Amino acid sequence: MWIIYKEFSFEAAHQLPHHEGKCRRLHGHSFRGRVYVASDRLKTTGSETGMVMDFSVLKAHLDPLVKNYLDHYYLNESLGLESPTSEAIAAWIFAKLEEAGVPGLHSVEVLETCTSAARYFSPRLSTFL
Repeated sequence: MWIIYKEFSFEAAHQLPHHEGKCRRLHGHSFRGRVYVASDRLKTTGSETGMVMDFSVLKAHLDPLVKNYLDHYYLNESLGLESPTSEAIAAWIFAKLEEAGVPGLHSVEVLETCTSAARYFSPRLSTFL
C-alpha cells in the first residue's frame, strides 16, 4: 500500500461563532494542508509508470479550490460554512476533491497553526488508517 500527499497553503480569515474563546472574533491564519491519495498498486504504463499518481494531476485538482475559495477569502462566506473549523475545512476540501473524481482520495489534513491540525477521511476508507 502506498500513500502520497501534496501540500498546499493559503492565507484566510474566519470566525467561529460558537467558540467561547478568542476564536469567536474575526481572525486569520496561515493555513497549510495536505491531500493524501492511497493505492495498493503503482501505474504500469505511460508517463506515470511506477507512480500512484503524478503530483501534477493532484495539484490540478487542488489549485482551483485554493485560488477560488480559500486563499485570501473570508471562509465563513466562501465555503458557506457557519463555523469553518479546521475539521470543517478539511471535510469541505475532501468533498470537493471527491466530487472531482480524484482517484484513491484518502484524506485531507488542514493545519491551522504549526502545532494544531485536523484530518478528514471518508468512513469507507477507515481500513487504510
